Amino acid sequence: MKHTNHTDIIKRLKRAEGHLRSTIAMIEEGRSCVDLAQQLHAIENAVANAKRELIHDHIDHCLDDAVAGNGKPAKAALAEFKALSKYL
Repeated sequence: MKHTNHTDIIKRLKRAEGHLRSTIAMIEEGRSCVDLAQQLHAIENAVANAKRELIHDHIDHCLDDAVAGNGKPAKAALAEFKALSKYL
């Protein structure tokens, strides 16, 4: 199921992809380890933020819908959330 926030998540991941490509080029150019570590840190943060946004989006939509009776049965939604929680 695609949510409205998935567009924002895609943007975050594309930004991380750009950082990753830049970092690979920096390694090939022989840039300093400090510069590389800084870029890798930015990549980690971008991916972590995308993951957090995805999980929050799931809570806001899927769990809310299940509780309201508009989505998956509550038991299935809770099981799905439990599976997601290991990634928090």
